[in-house]
Amino acid sequence: MIVNSPSSAPDFPFDDTQDFIDVRRGFLGTLDSSKILNASGDVIWNADAYTFVTGEAAATVHPSLWRQSQLVAAHGLFEVVPGIYQGRGFDLSNITFVESDNGVIVIDPLISTETAAAALELYREHRGDRAVVAVIYTHSHADHFGGVKGVTTQAEVDAGTVAIYAPDGFMQHAIEENLFAGTAMSRRANYMYGVALPISATGGVGAGLGQTTSRGTVSLIAPTVNISITGETHVIDGVRVEFQMAPGTEAPSEMHFLFPDYRALCMAENATHTLHNLLTLRGAVVRDPHIWSHYLTEAIARYTDHADVAFASHHWPTWGKANIVEFLSTQRDLYAYLHDQTLRMINQGFTGSEIAETLQLPPALTSKWHTHGYYGSVSHNVKAIYQRYMGWYDGNPARLWQHTPVDAAVRYVEYMGGADSIVAKAQVSYDAGDYRWVAEVLDHVVFAEPDHAAGKALLADTLEQLGFGSENGTWRSVYLSGAMELRTGNFGSVQSTVSEDILKSLSITQFFDAFAIQIDGPKAWHIDSSISWNFTDTGETYRTTLKNGVLVYVANSALPSDLTLTLPHAAILALAAGSIEAAKQAGLTTAGDETALTSVFAVLSPGDPAFNIVTP
Repeated sequence: MIVNSPSSAPDFPFDDTQDFIDVRRGFLGTLDSSKILNASGDVIWNADAYTFVTGEAAATVHPSLWRQSQLVAAHGLFEVVPGIYQGRGFDLSNITFVESDNGVIVIDPLISTETAAAALELYREHRGDRAVVAVIYTHSHADHFGGVKGVTTQAEVDAGTVAIYAPDGFMQHAIEENLFAGTAMSRRANYMYGVALPISATGGVGAGLGQTTSRGTVSLIAPTVNISITGETHVIDGVRVEFQMAPGTEAPSEMHFLFPDYRALCMAENATHTLHNLLTLRGAVVRDPHIWSHYLTEAIARYTDHADVAFASHHWPTWGKANIVEFLSTQRDLYAYLHDQTLRMINQGFTGSEIAETLQLPPALTSKWHTHGYYGSVSHNVKAIYQRYMGWYDGNPARLWQHTPVDAAVRYVEYMGGADSIVAKAQVSYDAGDYRWVAEVLDHVVFAEPDHAAGKALLADTLEQLGFGSENGTWRSVYLSGAMELRTGNFGSVQSTVSEDILKSLSITQFFDAFAIQIDGPKAWHIDSSISWNFTDTGETYRTTLKNGVLVYVANSALPSDLTLTLPHAAILALAAGSIEAAKQAGLTTAGDETALTSVFAVLSPGDPAFNIVTP
């Protein structure tokens, strides 16, 4: 059975097939086998696994999502315009190659070094063995920088052979997003992208933005050129590039740019062939749809007279000035409409969930495929806007101090006559197709009695039906991942972007912040200690104190400490991994009371990458 999710539109423009023409335009070729392996021989990417997404939609996949999945399954090397080429279908994101006087500029080198290297190899097969002269990160999400060491090396960057361009604030946001709440985000991202699901008509069919995420080696090389001003222009190996800052949109650090000589406009991830997320289901800082629409308006005004093609970090390009203006304007109106109408209804007293159930996009927007909620959705974007302005509390005092899910579930189940009675009633609702209600009710059963087999089984069936009916790729993956865990147990975090390169790139203050987040407050109540930190290679000095369960750091303090540490910056990688001995091997020396340091390590409580989601 197919049920419409809140992200579905009542009518679908299936007579509009231009996307199928555009997605194949400029195709040059692909790999003999799209299976990409890591150094151990494990498959970390397999685009061929999606070849089943052809013809009429399977009964277990929303027809609109099936169509989108057919489009994003296209993989290979494509010519955008002569001199600009995209590797698509090598990862969740695109990798773009811009030919320069003496080599090639790489834009957004995917998630994994292995997928980026494979895409570069395919490019060279068709365009010659051009050297990489520069890399541009459009923004601070891992699917746009993680594969950088597949196209260049730290040594080449250090030698000045390759420059790395990125928007202002890139390193701060790239590290903090993947580290501070990285364990929780990674666990939830495994649901969102369905990384544990079988790739099939009853499992993963694509995330709407791309197929899924690769599972290879995540790397990071710090930028050498920081872009901070709209209109800033650089000549990169003979290629002129004009940049437009777009912070606070799809990422906190993001930028668009024009290649005037190629008449090509890169829109990063702010104009793709889907309604994007204002708050991704894996978790993030809520994005600002108002400023998002503003930067799209600015891009239209500044660049569309100078562009014959607009391309992005996901999906396929748009060619022709009139088409570019229409595409960007519709995308702009999409985010502006959601923002303005949600605020209008907030000021009329509606809550986030009420607005999400009520707000409808105008027909002029829903008639375009690229406004559909394959990745973001009207439902969860509206709730994100509510959260951005109003927070978690909806104003009703009965909801101000609610019980935890387990405590509430026990009470609900008792009130409703016990788990067996609830499951019997839920079966009637399931048979009637009222899956949303069944999921809400059986969630209480599972949290009150986690071993209730009939409740878990029916909830799994219910989540599966909700997944099969969802137009949104990430909703589908979340529902089906929940069903999988109810049936087979917790699969943990199959993939994480918290890599060695991320940890190596920690600034000293980010290192202290990461430690502070892990302090188990109650266990640290009795500790009152201080440490001086002298970093030999940077010349920086800090003093940290642990008191009242809070780790505080101050730069250049003259106050005495219980312990003085002298260390190179490289030693913090070992400390971040929890090993004082490894830090000593990396050059850490101590003077004073070492228990000031060991007492900190004794009260650390690292995140759990396998915490439960659908069970307590």
